[in-house]
Amino acid sequence: MGSKGMLSRRAMDTDSPVMVQIQELLKGVKGAVSLAQGVVYWQPPKSALEKVRELVWEPSVSRYGADEGLPELREALTKKLLEENKLCKSSVMVTAGANQAFVNIVLALCDAGDSVVMFAPYYFNSYMSFQMTGVTDILVGPGDPDTLQPDADWLEKTLRESKPTPKLVTIVNPGNPSGTYIPEPLLKKISDICKNAGCWLVVDNTYEYFMYDGLKHSCIEANHIVNIFSFSKAYGMMGWRVGYIAFPSEVEGIAQQLLKIQDNIPICASLISQRLALHAMEAGKQWVTDQVKDLVKNRELLADALSPLGKDAVKGGEGAIYLWAKLPEKFVDDFKVVRWLANKHGVVLVPGSSCGGPGYVRISFGGLVEKDCRFAAERLKRGLEELVNDGMS
Repeated sequence: MGSKGMLSRRAMDTDSPVMVQIQELLKGVKGAVSLAQGVVYWQPPKSALEKVRELVWEPSVSRYGADEGLPELREALTKKLLEENKLCKSSVMVTAGANQAFVNIVLALCDAGDSVVMFAPYYFNSYMSFQMTGVTDILVGPGDPDTLQPDADWLEKTLRESKPTPKLVTIVNPGNPSGTYIPEPLLKKISDICKNAGCWLVVDNTYEYFMYDGLKHSCIEANHIVNIFSFSKAYGMMGWRVGYIAFPSEVEGIAQQLLKIQDNIPICASLISQRLALHAMEAGKQWVTDQVKDLVKNRELLADALSPLGKDAVKGGEGAIYLWAKLPEKFVDDFKVVRWLANKHGVVLVPGSSCGGPGYVRISFGGLVEKDCRFAAERLKRGLEELVNDGMS
């Protein structure tokens, strides 16, 4: 047992999770500061935590709940989708985080051997979800060189010319790993292209509340669109694992297939976590946006730290919690640069090659309070100045 012949080719051919590699790197570097993982520094609303504190003694939270989610949470989410996202024809399934939501969707909509479309730089876990479910014909489209927004003309040509037509197109808005914002006209254009081609569009809205500089997030709804949302970042609930799917109510069969998959993976999202999510919603969108405002200074500090790379090297950051930066041309091995920055300067980033962007790095500005972010930015700037001027010594 344990020989390669005994292991799943599907699993072995799936990329190794970059965040596991980053966690190992952090363990090996004493005092390193992480600008790698996509997290926020705040906890859930205190009022919500207080309300669930005594629930550990409530017998119902130790039992199974409805596969699709607590009825009262789903009711609150349906109201939120209508009022905030203008989605009025969508049904809700609560999942153990947005990553599990994405796997549910891939299993419900795609077969092994289907082709799908993503745009570089892409979210690494979504890419891995396709690989491990046998969807290995992954077409990766380009983004605009200046904005990183998905190239809709490329998408239209690719969907028209590819035989058979790709089954699904997926985007993240605002983006991970880039923080790129997709404006509503472009979102609608991408939707129309997918509808005309007869393929699904899956939109990950995890960072819907993380918008800066007066920009506004928007959602779209149709019978070929599935939307994903998350509590992890907005309400500081990363470890509680609650996300949800908004899928078209009018499409026959999709609810039943999602339910089969849900019942065989988590059965249901953690009930105490769902209760916390429900109480977090009582604090409301304004509570989240008040936290997000404090990230603007972090973004500014890290943009300055990246300045040694040059004026046009840094992209994104209109939304989410990320900046995307190009390394000097001679440093093609971005993971080597990441290791060097960790070991020599005590600051950790994500290599762009894990997101389909070799020669780049992802920087997260969400996980540290301003004081700690300033400290990390100073380390990063010193490291990049040395990289540019003297190389990796």
